[in-house]
Formats: sequence, structure tokens, C-alpha cells
Amino acid sequence: MDSKLYNRTRVRYRIRKKVSGSSSKPRLSVFRSNKEIYCQLIDDINGVTLGSASSKGINLTANKVAIAAEVGKVIASKAKAAGINNVVFDRGGYLYHGRVKSLADGAREGGLIF
Repeated sequence: MDSKLYNRTRVRYRIRKKVSGSSSKPRLSVFRSNKEIYCQLIDDINGVTLGSASSKGINLTANKVAIAAEVGKVIASKAKAAGINNVVFDRGGYLYHGRVKSLADGAREGGLIF
């Protein structure tokens, strides 16, 4: 049982053992599909999603990396509106490059600290 999905799931569980979010410092979770990218601000203690953003809501005709950066800026503005400045980044088992890195950089440009 050596597939990409199985390996990513193992890495994701290993990350989740160490990374947890609270209401003051939520977890910024990233999910990447072939076409879209999604992110959520999650309070793991109360089990609540504080905010979310995805590339489905962005009407931009650019490459996927640029769209991911815009999603990062959108989630940062939603976090600022909710009074959140610090987050814990959860890459979801994906490698930290490409669209995942672009989303993180966009969130940092928007003012989030992690």
C-alpha cells in the first residue's frame, strides 16, 4: 500500500500530532486539489472553523500559484476582521513549495504572523 495518498496521509497525521490551534492562535489548514486550493482557520480546542477561503470565490485568470497567493490574502483579511493576528500553519502533508508556499506568502503579506 505505497501510494501518494497513503504517504500524504501519514505525513498529515505526523504533523497534526504537533500542530494544534486555539481561539487566540488558530490553525491555518490548507487543502490542495488539482484545480482549486482551500484554507481554513480552525480552533481545535472548541472544534470550530473561524473562517475559510478558497480559489472558487476568486475570479482571476492567472496561473494557480498567483491564485493561491490571492487566497492567502483573502484569509488574512478575514482573520484581521475577526481580530486574529497569529496563526499556526498546517500544510496538510503537502510539500512546502508551489501553491502551498504561495498561499503562505500571501497570508504573510496580508498581515498574518506564523
